[in-house]
Amino acid sequence: MPKTWMIADYLRPYAQWRINRAEARDDGRNARAAIALIDAAAYATQMDDSERVVVRMAIAGCFALGRFNPGVEGERIIRFWHYDDAEGGPADLLEALASAAERGLAGAGAGAPRPRAHSA
Repeated sequence: MPKTWMIADYLRPYAQWRINRAEARDDGRNARAAIALIDAAAYATQMDDSERVVVRMAIAGCFALGRFNPGVEGERIIRFWHYDDAEGGPADLLEALASAAERGLAGAGAGAPRPRAHSA
């Protein structure tokens, strides 16, 4: 399965979750977030796996075990995408996810134990 489709498959349930949460007193925030995630999923399916943003996510480890996993920060970005405001389009979401994944990768590397020098 193309990586871009894995991204779309990850976004769709979050869109459905937002649709299910929509109610009159949320001032359209859940509906707006759902539409933005549906739009981003459709956008992702039209991309090629060789796009720079997809390659960045792949290098950061977002496609392990044949599924897309944006990490904890990436999931938070998706959960609140367009909930409070409507800034940015699908490309901006993917860019934010790639940046978050890279930060996660850098953070994981920074906390990794370093090999100790052995005395001879």
